Amino acid sequence: MAEVQTPFKILQDIAKRSKQHAAGLPAQVEVKAHWSGVGFRIGDQHFVAPMEEVAEILPVPNYTQLPGVKPWVKGIANVRGRLIPIMDLPDFLGDRLSTVRKLRRILVVEYNEIVSGLVVDEVLGMQHFAIDGFMNQIPRETPESLQSFLTGSYERDDDLWLVFSLFALAEHPDFLQVAV
Repeated sequence: MAEVQTPFKILQDIAKRSKQHAAGLPAQVEVKAHWSGVGFRIGDQHFVAPMEEVAEILPVPNYTQLPGVKPWVKGIANVRGRLIPIMDLPDFLGDRLSTVRKLRRILVVEYNEIVSGLVVDEVLGMQHFAIDGFMNQIPRETPESLQSFLTGSYERDDDLWLVFSLFALAEHPDFLQVAV
């Protein structure tokens, strides 16, 4: 005589067969915390600025040159009805902009009451780095003109990315002295 199947026994049987045919769980992968910033290039050097320090990224707008200012002050531009001073960041740091004009971009920094557009050779988009890869020290061969603005670095794929603080730049006395 066949055993009577109760609903509970049927459920137990289904559970047993399900376990026999179930695929294994995916491998547990350790999730690492990441830090993100806006990558940019000056010459051959890669930099990354903290996301919260970049208000906007723009193509280089038309600007009006200003008399009596330092050579790294390119002029002033009207961006959506707001006047923004345009600064040549490589020139301020003692370098030159690359000759490839179409790649140049403006990083807009807004810090306290200071708003500036910083011309860089190229913006490399959002960059992500594992937090545990942060190096607090700045390489010895880094030019002194940069050291006041760097907070550390990351290395990825044999490229060194220097963490550049736009806020430190905006409050630096030399950056605030634009008159000749």
